[in-house]
Amino acid sequence: MSCVPNPNLAPPIAGPLGGVTTARLDLRRFQHADLDELAGVFAHREVWQFPFGRGFSRGETETFLEAQARHWDGYGFGLWVARTRSNGQIIGYVGLSVPTFLPEILPAVEVGWRFAPTAWGLGYASEGATAALDQGFTTLGLVQVCSVPQADNPASARVAERLGMKLSREVRVPANERRGAVRALLYEMGRGEWLERSEFR
Repeated sequence: MSCVPNPNLAPPIAGPLGGVTTARLDLRRFQHADLDELAGVFAHREVWQFPFGRGFSRGETETFLEAQARHWDGYGFGLWVARTRSNGQIIGYVGLSVPTFLPEILPAVEVGWRFAPTAWGLGYASEGATAALDQGFTTLGLVQVCSVPQADNPASARVAERLGMKLSREVRVPANERRGAVRALLYEMGRGEWLERSEFR
């Protein structure tokens, strides 16, 4: 998480990403003030079950926030912290990032999400990821976006499919200093497909 962003790992963008409001979510860039609340979410084992099999410590959550700040500064986009509009509570994150964990597909942009267990099954991942894809293909002007759920995480794979993304192939995510190698599924979607789907929503 300590790497400085390399612009060559991401496709060029038309403009920087801002915050977005959906029907139920307030989505914006992370701030250091989010640390306490986010640490409570990330402490749940279920949030980081894939690929770590455990929750994050407060220190790991702070490292995550610092990495997100560098990502946004380096690439002009990143993951949003997700707050419910009804009560302003942080329930996780969703958004766009560079999948540096899978060098074989770079340069690329991935749509991804992680939510507190209490927010599962309520459609928040699909709602937030829809906003991320829309911004990716319009504001950022991306040609293609991928999603790389772990192969043994069918819930995330179903979200990718509900978004209209197509399974390309199974991939092997190389091991790093924090986890072993994992099997994952590469889903992809092009701008034309997204805009066509958007006409009928």
